[in-house]
Amino acid sequence: MVVALVAGLAGPAIAQPAGYPFRDPALPLQARVDDLLKRLTLPEKVSLLHQFQPAIPRLGIGEFKTGTEALHGLAWTTERTNGNVVTANATVFPQAIGLASTWNPALIRQVGAVVGDEARGYHSQDPGFWGLQLWAPVVNLLRDPRWGRNEEGYSEDPALTGAISTAYGKGLIGDHPTYLKTAPVLKHYLANNNEVNRTTASSNLRPRVLREYDELAFKPAISANAATGVMSSYNLVNGRPATVNPDVNDVVRTWTDKTLYNVSDASGPYNLTGSQKYFATNEEGFAATLKAGMDSFTVDDNRSGPTIQIINSALAKGLLTEKDIDTSARNVLTIRFRLGEFDPDGGPYAKIRKDIVNSPAHKALARKTATEAMVLLKNDRNALPLDPKRSLAVIGPLERTLYTDWYSGGLPYSVTPLDGIKSRQANAIDTEAVDRIALREASTGRYVTAGSDEDGDVLKAAGANVGATEQFDAFDWGQGVLTLRSAANGKYIERQNQGHPTSPFVNQAPQPRGWFVHQQFKLEDAGDGTVVIRYAGYETPNTWDGPNNYLTVAADGTLVLGSPDAAGATKFRKELISSGIDSAVRAAKAVDTAVVVVGSMPFINGREDHDRTSMALAESQSALIKAVRQANPNTVVVVENSYPTTLTWEQENIPAIVWTSHAGQETGNALADVLYGVANPAGRLTQTWYRSDADVPDIFDYDIIKRDRTYQYFDGKPLYAFGHGLSYTSFRYSDLRISPSGRNGSFTATVQVTNTGQRAGDEVVQLYTHQRTSRDTQPNQQLRAFQRVSLNPGETRMVRLAVPDLRHWDVTRNKWVLESSVHDVLVGTSASDIRQRSDVRVHGEQIPPRNLGRETRAIDFDDYAGVDLVDESKARGEAVEVTSGDWVRFSDVELGRGVRTFTAKTAGIAPATVEIRLDDPVNGRLAGTAQIPATGDKYSYTTTTGSLSGASGRHDVYLVFSGESRISTFSLR
Repeated sequence: MVVALVAGLAGPAIAQPAGYPFRDPALPLQARVDDLLKRLTLPEKVSLLHQFQPAIPRLGIGEFKTGTEALHGLAWTTERTNGNVVTANATVFPQAIGLASTWNPALIRQVGAVVGDEARGYHSQDPGFWGLQLWAPVVNLLRDPRWGRNEEGYSEDPALTGAISTAYGKGLIGDHPTYLKTAPVLKHYLANNNEVNRTTASSNLRPRVLREYDELAFKPAISANAATGVMSSYNLVNGRPATVNPDVNDVVRTWTDKTLYNVSDASGPYNLTGSQKYFATNEEGFAATLKAGMDSFTVDDNRSGPTIQIINSALAKGLLTEKDIDTSARNVLTIRFRLGEFDPDGGPYAKIRKDIVNSPAHKALARKTATEAMVLLKNDRNALPLDPKRSLAVIGPLERTLYTDWYSGGLPYSVTPLDGIKSRQANAIDTEAVDRIALREASTGRYVTAGSDEDGDVLKAAGANVGATEQFDAFDWGQGVLTLRSAANGKYIERQNQGHPTSPFVNQAPQPRGWFVHQQFKLEDAGDGTVVIRYAGYETPNTWDGPNNYLTVAADGTLVLGSPDAAGATKFRKELISSGIDSAVRAAKAVDTAVVVVGSMPFINGREDHDRTSMALAESQSALIKAVRQANPNTVVVVENSYPTTLTWEQENIPAIVWTSHAGQETGNALADVLYGVANPAGRLTQTWYRSDADVPDIFDYDIIKRDRTYQYFDGKPLYAFGHGLSYTSFRYSDLRISPSGRNGSFTATVQVTNTGQRAGDEVVQLYTHQRTSRDTQPNQQLRAFQRVSLNPGETRMVRLAVPDLRHWDVTRNKWVLESSVHDVLVGTSASDIRQRSDVRVHGEQIPPRNLGRETRAIDFDDYAGVDLVDESKARGEAVEVTSGDWVRFSDVELGRGVRTFTAKTAGIAPATVEIRLDDPVNGRLAGTAQIPATGDKYSYTTTTGSLSGASGRHDVYLVFSGESRISTFSLR
């Protein structure tokens, strides 16, 4: 038999037997998939269902691995041998929130194309290691700005999220009609916007929120074939773990005619029997995961053996059939075929090589993207652009460094804010404005001493005097958390042997980093002029099997974790060598203008597994800004972080404020371009920025309609509105014209936009609508279309904005509906800065009165108090779980000449009662009462009935509950 070798495979080359039809690119895709599938044995098909798929040498099939991270550049993958993270040194673009802040889908498509090329470049060297199924983008809506993973998402708005994710995905996928450059997977399905209790908390999604909000973040990219699958999220949705959400099959796959290849999040299937306690055995959980629409198990790192064993056991127990295996295996293989793997030449993208990584063109695009993403929040009296002839000080803890994040690649190089500014103004002075301290053991007088070599040394209380090795720069990240950088070698202190209870501390970390972030400390006041040092890494004592979080000094002087509490900790005297505030004030007084660079450390201030508990800047950073402003009125503040921040004082007192995400390797150049007016800022906020923490409700509340969440429903006055961003020029809007409405309420708007200033600049033209009359609560305004346009001074352009759909979800009939109404059409530069107004009359229908005579889902209520949304069964369906005092309302019900019987499908451990009241849950007419019997199990349903009287005409119907129960469906007849 004639054979060929698969080019570039790591390890032993895999022989490709020639002549098999699945190797023939001339055959239709499905014929090739069918041919290969029928040649695979059942064990071989099962082996395809893990993240690490082994080679099948007899057919010349190489290994395949899912899950290369590529959120804002090629980031990392996991090793074959031990599952450790390996980071790529590739082009690093702004964080995802920064990408979206460009409001420029065409640019983001270019970014996606570069990331796809660089993924191919790494893949060309080791295809079994640098896999082409990319876990990006994240499209979870940024409903709550305290979400730890805010940096990973795009926007609080589904339309903007859909546009940016589609653009990024199309870039990743490439332009070929059949083949894929890479195979992007959308994260994380569904309603994943809190990290606290992230595997056990349930996101309650009433149907309108589900259909009009959360699903619409995922649908655009899937429908546009800009993504090839979804990853399930850790949380529960309406009481059911997202890992086994049947909507992955029932809904998501209906959005496209292409095959999707869906994956679980890491360890998600094990949560079903672990933290979620949803199934008794892994066999049940894994079988349910597969049947719900997940095709790949991301568990046990690189070890596929446990997954294979569990699935084989599920097959033996009849929980799965070979047909179930074939369905997922077919999905897996279809994407692998589209990636060109089984073509003799590797497909049209196989020629991309590693030398493309971080090419000059890619560097230029990184700079352009970082520049376009920057948002000018405030600019009173033309404080910006800066005049390079006027003296300048650059001040603040982020001025000399660039930070990466958990989903970032390694920076090939870094241009810091100071670097960028000095390239424009070489004589600028600077200070990081952090306290330099020494720590002296109270009982012995010995100073904590670090190493001076590049790799540092174990910290000991050994110094008799304060030299360079006894000095540390204390970076304050808020709420008492510090990182300590050694003055001797510029490295951060961290625990040396992670996972060991008596691990010492070493000054060796280039930055705070890692999953557990072992570089965090708190200096706690001991009450007698001394402090104790608490290790504040995300790792908990139980993780390393030790009880201690406080530092003590061992007999040989080594600092170790030696006490579980402050009482047993070693006391130290903190000596201030130099004051950060004092150095900042001196610098600010010595110059014409001060630029203060503050912000977050992405591994500390909100990240995966850790939500923020406050939207404020670190306390020391706020104090720094106030001190500099007092010293020099000409103060510009640059905020470099990944989320909305309550800059209320700053907005009232600082002349100019610029916001940027952590924007990658070109941050400094991009910032300097904006500050000095080489580039005219045109980034726009993709989230509402609030004035205080009190403006947002509980992070677990996902009902944006009832809780007035996001710009769509928020009734307060934001600090900065959704879509906000200023320019160095000005724009005039005129001549808004609206076409008649068409199918689904579609219409086109045109508006003339003129650059009335002296500089060329970009404007982001935003179109919002508001439906004036409706049966249902409607958003105050809703983004429907936008366009970023570039205009020279004096130039006018007609901007055309197409609105395809004005329907909303009708809970009375479970369908999308277009109501007859007038819609306000609002065009402007942000949600709060509307420049032109018009309206469009839409001819649709009037939603008829509810008919509760037919079986009605309890979850299809119009309003509620209390209640939880839960799973009707472990396979599918939804119910409402109630306790005493809870109620649900069904509005505008036509009861006709009268209804006599209430019938419901209910379940519960103990007996309960439901009252049927008209028009008010407390004082409304009592039409009847039904006793809900106990069924002994929340999934065991029975029929509950009750007699009704005096219930006729049109009313709002309330079901008011006493006791605990579940109700799935009901009717009034």
